[in-house]
Amino acid sequence: MVQLIDPVTELRKWCKKIVHVHGKDATIDWDAVRHGGISGAVPFVWHRMPGFGDTNWRDIISILRSNGYEDDICIEGYHDPVYNGELEMTGQLHALNYLKWCRGGEFTPTPWEK
Repeated sequence: MVQLIDPVTELRKWCKKIVHVHGKDATIDWDAVRHGGISGAVPFVWHRMPGFGDTNWRDIISILRSNGYEDDICIEGYHDPVYNGELEMTGQLHALNYLKWCRGGEFTPTPWEK
């Protein structure tokens, strides 16, 4: 998102080759982009934890799962301008719960499969 590239479109193209996912998000200030472009004097993007940015994580998880990805998503949080320092673990927990919601909730094993 920092380069204004749609992650969902790229994921559809590359999902069969993905072996690891970093849970990272971004918030784009479209007013700043419209006013000064991406090279303007005003910052136009902020790195965020999943759930606090503009990325559609429900689509991302659906695409990953439907293409066989069953591994984890490592949440990156240290760069979030709101949930950093003493609030980083709070933000990480919010991001974890948000990603669980995006995948459909808490894991429940299928009772008839061994």
